[in-house]
Amino acid sequence: MPPAPASPSVSGDELLLEVVDGVATLTINRPERRNALSWAVISGLRDVVGRLRDDPSVRVVVLTGAGDRAFCAGADLTGMRDDAGYAAVHDARGELARLFDDLWTLGKPTIARVSGFCLAGGFGLALSCDLVVAADDAVFGTPEIDVGLWPYMITVPLCRSMAPKKVLELMMTGRRIDAAEADRLGILSRLVPSEGLDAAVAELAGTLAAKSPSVMRLGRDSFYAVWDMAAVDALRLLHPMLTVTTELEDAAEGIAAFVEKRPPHWTGR
Repeated sequence: MPPAPASPSVSGDELLLEVVDGVATLTINRPERRNALSWAVISGLRDVVGRLRDDPSVRVVVLTGAGDRAFCAGADLTGMRDDAGYAAVHDARGELARLFDDLWTLGKPTIARVSGFCLAGGFGLALSCDLVVAADDAVFGTPEIDVGLWPYMITVPLCRSMAPKKVLELMMTGRRIDAAEADRLGILSRLVPSEGLDAAVAELAGTLAAKSPSVMRLGRDSFYAVWDMAAVDALRLLHPMLTVTTELEDAAEGIAAFVEKRPPHWTGR
């Protein structure tokens, strides 16, 4: 289906949504601003992610930026001033954190498709996705310190993705890292030549979309639920989840298909 405007709260076509074969591709369409995040774009992303959560035809969500210059260069510093008052602006700044949580609780796999600049809030946005597929021209960093700010809101997704002391070093220095270093730090799921980015994302998204959506939801939700738990508490949660999963129709179908040496037919139940 052709790309369509994703949210009426976003001016023009600043967000595009395309759904093909169970894969929803959500594009920040502000290439002239290197896909920077405005208040409206962040709220629009939250709105679309909420609708995708409730759409049973969508099994995987790919998040990307228009053009080849940037995935997202962070906040639109010139467009995020607001005259609504201190409290309102403070609350609006929390929208990015709420977007991260929306992605973690989506119940469906998410892939960040990264080309070009992936900086500041855009860096956090990419790392709030389950998987990151990056072209070899990708550049990552937290340059906030150089404009007298600190990347508070992206601390959690970054510390969930790499060693905390490495996160702190990037935050304190503001230096940028290339895709090769990002891969060495373990934050990329796949690093590919720029000309192979779309094919790599499509292959990975297709693989995920072919899995049982019910098992994917329960398993993914449990992964995020135990992330920060002590081991004993995590195992106490995971044990009953194994029993719950074995009672799904898809679990029975998967085992039957394995025994009968045929592809499984998932129902999502």
